[in-house]
Amino acid sequence: MLQAAMWGAFAGSSILLGALLGIYKEIPRKVLGFIMSFGTGVLIGAASFELLRESVDDGGLLAASGGFIFGSLTFTVCELLITNKGGSDRKRSKQNPDNHSGVSIFIGTVIDAIPESVIIGVSLLQENTVSFLMVTAVFISNFPEGLSSSVGLRKDGYSKKKILFMWLIVLLLSSLSSFLGFSLLQNADTAVIAFIGAFAAGGIIAMVASTMMPEAFEEGGPIVGLIASLGVLASLILSNL
Repeated sequence: MLQAAMWGAFAGSSILLGALLGIYKEIPRKVLGFIMSFGTGVLIGAASFELLRESVDDGGLLAASGGFIFGSLTFTVCELLITNKGGSDRKRSKQNPDNHSGVSIFIGTVIDAIPESVIIGVSLLQENTVSFLMVTAVFISNFPEGLSSSVGLRKDGYSKKKILFMWLIVLLLSSLSSFLGFSLLQNADTAVIAFIGAFAAGGIIAMVASTMMPEAFEEGGPIVGLIASLGVLASLILSNL
């Protein structure tokens, strides 16, 4: 159980590292777009080669399909609610002239982070060892999120201490979610675990399509398609090591 919490904290720590860079150092937006596009590719690969494949193997196509659709719908509905409350720009590094809500930004980031961390804990149950592909994918994707969001929050007038405190809470929640994913699902049926894995995959795909990919293209230009493809390839290689 402690191992699950540690891996969850490690995967979530990159959001704090990104926040520190966003607060104290000016990062070219094109570089940010490149990092985000690679993270997008790695996440797509992790959802496809790891989560969905294992969900189908463990619980069958029906459980995997149901979990995937439910995960996509859940994230989309949450995203619509957050967008309407002012949190649509939580991954944006530009200043928002409408002064978007810091609470909505925080809630949106938590919605992104918790399912990813839960599945890290679940991977320990499935394989008796952590999914290094999933940990890598979450770590890479969290970094540009913390970086770009912190730049935007700083431009909107949030203090450095307040921003760091927000991301520290997300880090703690990531660790706790991974711990709970492992401890509460130890005796769960394989079909339930398969459903949860597919649920996370659906949420990840919906998230990268609606938030990470548009931001990456906006900041990095057409070349981000190639970089994202390299991220998918990296996932394929990691999943077969």
